[in-house]
Amino acid sequence: MDKLLGSWIWYELMTKDAAGAKAFYEATIGWTIAPGNEPPLFYGHIARADGRQVGGVLPLSEDMLAQGAHPMWVGYIGTDDLDATLAQVIARGGRALMPRMDIAEGSFAMVMDPWGASFYLMQPNPGPDAAPSVAFSPTEAQSVGWNELYTGDFDAALAFYTEIFGWEPAGSMDMGSFGTYQFLAHNGVTIGAMMPKPPHVPMGGWNHYIRAADFDAAHQAAVAGGANVLHGPVEVPGGDWIINALDPQGAAFAIVGQKLV
Repeated sequence: MDKLLGSWIWYELMTKDAAGAKAFYEATIGWTIAPGNEPPLFYGHIARADGRQVGGVLPLSEDMLAQGAHPMWVGYIGTDDLDATLAQVIARGGRALMPRMDIAEGSFAMVMDPWGASFYLMQPNPGPDAAPSVAFSPTEAQSVGWNELYTGDFDAALAFYTEIFGWEPAGSMDMGSFGTYQFLAHNGVTIGAMMPKPPHVPMGGWNHYIRAADFDAAHQAAVAGGANVLHGPVEVPGGDWIINALDPQGAAFAIVGQKLV
C-alpha cells in the first residue's frame, strides 16, 4: 500500500480575486472551479474534466492581507499523524504559520521550513468510499505533475524533507553555476526536485507545475489571460515543455506538458 506520509494530496490557490482566478485557470488548464458558499471564506473547489478534485481556492480577505498573506499556490502534504509530523517540522527548525485546524475533511496546519518555503500538513478523514487523491500525478492532465523546491541550504533541506517525509533522492543533474538539481521520489514515483535558491530569488519556496493536455494551447491561453511569463517556454528532459509565470492576480505558477504538433 502506498504511504500517505509524504504524498502531495491537495493544492490551494490563495488569491485576491477569486472570480478572476476562476476565469484564468478554467481557460488555461480546463479546470472547473466551483465557488464556495459558506461564509466568511467562500472556499472554492478545483476539479478536473473528469470531476475529480485536485485543490481549492481561498479568497484572501483584507485582514489576511494585512497580516502578510499574499497570492500564492500552497501544496498539502499528507500525514497519518498530524501532531507528530508537525512536531518533527518544528523540532527541525520549521515553524507553524497556522495552528492545527479540524474540519470535516480532516486536520491540517500551515508550516514553513527553516529556509522560508511554506506548505500545509494534512491528516485527511477519508470516507469509506474515498478514492486516492489525484491532486498530484506525473502523467495525468489537469493534475500537478511536478513539485520543485528552491532552498537556501541544499544539504540541510534535503535532510529535512527526506527524514520527515521519507522522500528518497532519485538521481540528480548538474546545472553548473546553479548547483545540483536533485530529483525526489516517493512510493517509487519521482514527485519533483529541489535545487539551491538562485541569487535573484528573494526567498526559498515550492513551485508547483500543473500538467496541461496541450502545452501550446495552455501557454497561449495563459498569455492571453494576462499571465506574466518569467521563464520559458523551454524543453526539459523527457520531452515536456515548461513555463514559469505569475497569474494575473500575482500568484506564481508553472505549466508542464507536451506539444501536440
